[in-house]
Amino acid sequence: MAAAPQGPRSESGNGSDTVLVVDFGAQYAQLIARRVREARVYSEIVPSSMPVEEMLARNPRAVILSGGPSSVYAEDAPSLDPALFEAGVPVFGMCYGFQLMARALGGTVDNTGAREYGRTELTVSRPSSTLFEGTPTDQQVWMSHGDACSAAPEGFTVTASTDLVPVAAFEDDRRKLYGVQHHPEVMHSTHGQQVLEHFLYRGAGLDPSWTTESIVDEQVAAIREQVGEKRAICGLSGGVDSAVAAALVQKAIGSQLTCVYVDHGLMRKGETEQVEKDFVAATGVQLKVVDAADRFLAALAGVSDPEEKRKIIGREFIRVFEQAQAELVAEAGADGAEVAFLVQGTLYPDVVESGGGSGTANIKSHHNVGGLPEDLEFSLVEPLRQLFKDEVRMVGQELGLPEEIVQRQPFPGPGLGIRIVGEVTRDRLDVLREADAIAREELTAAGLDREIWQCPVVLLAEVRSVGVQGDGRTYGHPVVLRPVSSEDAMTADWSRLPYDVLARISTRITNEVSEVNRVTLDVTSKPPGTIEWE
Repeated sequence: MAAAPQGPRSESGNGSDTVLVVDFGAQYAQLIARRVREARVYSEIVPSSMPVEEMLARNPRAVILSGGPSSVYAEDAPSLDPALFEAGVPVFGMCYGFQLMARALGGTVDNTGAREYGRTELTVSRPSSTLFEGTPTDQQVWMSHGDACSAAPEGFTVTASTDLVPVAAFEDDRRKLYGVQHHPEVMHSTHGQQVLEHFLYRGAGLDPSWTTESIVDEQVAAIREQVGEKRAICGLSGGVDSAVAAALVQKAIGSQLTCVYVDHGLMRKGETEQVEKDFVAATGVQLKVVDAADRFLAALAGVSDPEEKRKIIGREFIRVFEQAQAELVAEAGADGAEVAFLVQGTLYPDVVESGGGSGTANIKSHHNVGGLPEDLEFSLVEPLRQLFKDEVRMVGQELGLPEEIVQRQPFPGPGLGIRIVGEVTRDRLDVLREADAIAREELTAAGLDREIWQCPVVLLAEVRSVGVQGDGRTYGHPVVLRPVSSEDAMTADWSRLPYDVLARISTRITNEVSEVNRVTLDVTSKPPGTIEWE
């Protein structure tokens, strides 16, 4: 049975059951945090540059040290104050974190030539140890290291080795310090999740109590405290994120919430009608629909730069909300409660990718994070800010939202505006809408909606290609199909769709959308590419 997700704590990390994942530049830091959450324990990612005193001030119940690309003895390698290991907080080091712990506590880490990359056989020498009890003596793990630990620090028991590395895991139950050279968070480590859960439950003494029910209860209480007697508006896009955020806030403050659906003219075919019908029927929320298509198109005229487009769309969204706020206040009359809050469906990957998730680089300006104007007149309510997408879906199910909403494929807030490479115009939007609708219809007909994460269709508006249709030469636009598989949008791989499905999509688009004469397939994973093209 899939583990239930866990509810967000405050941004300051003061939750009593928080596990901090210290990121040393690992490609898997977010995956570690997810695996902890799958064990029904809440986790947050913090940068290795955070002082240990600040980490400890957040009162974590445990700390996990991630892997990383550096060598622990390199001059510019990330380091960690050894005071962490004397603080009485259980610590689990993985890969680089394991070597960092070993070296800081007096063990030996050096470049022995024992390089191990990929699948490796691990031999457990202490089958009854805290980490490995109940797992096989010989098990497959995923290694990625050039240095190795050849001698464990004093007080540690060596619990596993490989053919090349004598110290591949060690444990100190007295101080509750543990480490493994491999990556237990990746699926290639066949018993990795069990080892991680042994650390959480047996080593750190944590209970698997972070559930969808606890998310709802915790967030409802937090929203009521934040909003008080005032009123809130929610930018409802029809997507999973805004729908679940709205449902949470509706549960907390009821009629104090009004959802505002901005029809910015950038939605997919039929979606405005779906929002007005399905969501209102499911939740009973008050919904105000604003037709702002002309306004958005005018603001986007002549703009091709993707970052500028995102910022314009985010700015115009807020301006429309400010107008809606004024109208709601006027409707409420002189004694009406102040409309002071804006509800957003910001998720944890949005925060991380926008450079707000613990010292990460800014990959893109997210519409919920990086595109808001500095003179924002609302206070934000972001009940999903610490959740991954699959966790949000489970919260939606807990709240009783229908499957059509909960399982809807992700769609970006800026809509089709960032799926047109080039200037956004009404004609180009119409072309993309038709091509997108065909792709969605065929994927649904093939029963693939649950197998892929989403399938953006991108219009290369500034590109034309030569084609032949009938007896004539054409000079039309190419479109790109971007089917991807992912659990949380932090990483993704392109979906291997059946050729017959791809053929039907391509044939229908080129036959039915006269402006398109070429359909291409994007086979790039994330990283290095992002899911959206812009």
